[in-house]
Amino acid sequence: MLKKLSVKNFAVISQVEFTPKSGLNVFTGETGAGKSVAIAALGFALGERASASFIKDGADKLEVQAEFDTHNIPLPLLKKYAVEGDRLLFTRTLDRKGKGKAFLNKRPVPVAALAEIGKTLVDFHGQHEHQSLLQPEVQLFMLDSFAHLLDLRQKTQAAWKKWTDAQAKLAAAQLSEQEKQRQLDLCLFQLKEIENIAPKAGEDVELDQKLPQLKYAGKLLESAAEAYRCLYEDETSATSLLGRAIRHVQDMAEKDESLEPVLDSLTQAETLVSDACAEISDYRDGLDADPQTLDTLLTRHEKLKRLKLKYGPELADVLQTAQEMKDQIERLQNSQLVEKELQDEVEKSRKILEEYCEELHEKRYLAAQKLAELLKKEITPLGFEGLLFEIAVEMDAENPTQTGADRVEFLFSPNPGQALRPLHQTASGGELSRVMLGLKTVLAGEVPTMIFDEVDTGIGGRTATLVGQKLHTVAQGRQVLCVTHLATVAACADAHFHIEKVTDGKKTDVSLRALTEEEIAPEIARMLGALSENDTAALSHAKQMLKTAHSK
Repeated sequence: MLKKLSVKNFAVISQVEFTPKSGLNVFTGETGAGKSVAIAALGFALGERASASFIKDGADKLEVQAEFDTHNIPLPLLKKYAVEGDRLLFTRTLDRKGKGKAFLNKRPVPVAALAEIGKTLVDFHGQHEHQSLLQPEVQLFMLDSFAHLLDLRQKTQAAWKKWTDAQAKLAAAQLSEQEKQRQLDLCLFQLKEIENIAPKAGEDVELDQKLPQLKYAGKLLESAAEAYRCLYEDETSATSLLGRAIRHVQDMAEKDESLEPVLDSLTQAETLVSDACAEISDYRDGLDADPQTLDTLLTRHEKLKRLKLKYGPELADVLQTAQEMKDQIERLQNSQLVEKELQDEVEKSRKILEEYCEELHEKRYLAAQKLAELLKKEITPLGFEGLLFEIAVEMDAENPTQTGADRVEFLFSPNPGQALRPLHQTASGGELSRVMLGLKTVLAGEVPTMIFDEVDTGIGGRTATLVGQKLHTVAQGRQVLCVTHLATVAACADAHFHIEKVTDGKKTDVSLRALTEEEIAPEIARMLGALSENDTAALSHAKQMLKTAHSK
């Protein structure tokens, strides 16, 4: 579970820190107060994509830290990233130049490591994610996640790539000689352009680090020499003066023991200065002020820059393009192979792909029935009477794709007597929110922390009460963080956090704090529409809602 989240200079937040509890944690506040920003900051800490626009105005860098316990992290991941102890600290920073750093327990790691571990700890439901449920590819992915078919999907994707590559080889063999030669000439020209420069992975980053030092090598050498002289080389240098001072204080300390701490401090200072002298000397000796070296590296940097502009945007993309060129050249040069052999390769790879597609279809068909029943069970209590829900799995064997040959569609009927229709044709926004809540509950499995950012969109009245109760039930034995505008949902919370935007007319900031037991009812009353703290009717209603919610 999430033990603590600390956010610095993220969007409108200067600095907040909060400690959620187990159970249902709700976040409330006025519209635009920054409730979703805190959730976005947690997503950033767990490896989601980011940009320098996330940094608060006036700040140079943002930083987010998220502390979790390690109980639910799979053992292979703990071993992979050498995680020890029962706590794991995620730290991620980003500066104005777009340069970021990631750490696990203060040890540098790739951002991908944060995401890999993070997905075992937190399941996010974004503010508009329920709308994505209307997309067939999302429905297919959710079914495959439920059925644990993602590994089989990867094998299917690899088989599909082999088949399409075989088709490309066959197509190349069937090109006219003139077209083959035209494509071959173009690929050879482009490959030669890359190979003449022969870029190496990470070379551009190394140059970016070296060039500033070389550009200012002369000034750096002059400064290093002067610093070394001041510290070491003449009678008035720091080391010389310190040595004399030490001898005097040593003589004094022999007569007065109270000066021994002063003597120790001076001795340590002498050691530190000597170390600094050695480092400056090494730095000076390592500087290269040769203009020819600088010119060579600048020329190299410019060549790499042109390559990235043409084949990038990153140097890794350039190297990938070169490999693709080699593959294409090989296909074109070998196009004289007997077409029958290529045709056999296409047929063989197609057969393997079809076998994977058939296996996916059978497993999806069985899983669809089970998921539909579980989902129906989860969402029926959320204000649906006479609900019908099915998951259709139709196979188009003639047109396989990298995800198989199935089209999956969620069919939905919220009312008695209404025929089953695709979800995008029948479900309102509020109904979609409840379906997604049910799906997230089923699919979350053992993930210890679930986050719902305004899952109550489009609902109200009795349905909102039922959703609040459902969230409270889902939170038993795990941790749920929920951003909400509904008093009926907030009343079900085990912990209540209030987010408020504060401005002095010149700058804006956000505060986030846990409400005390005495503060919760007034906040619920505000959410009910109370215009002032003296609205006794709203306050009385809020207290009754809290009493009812926590008596169940």
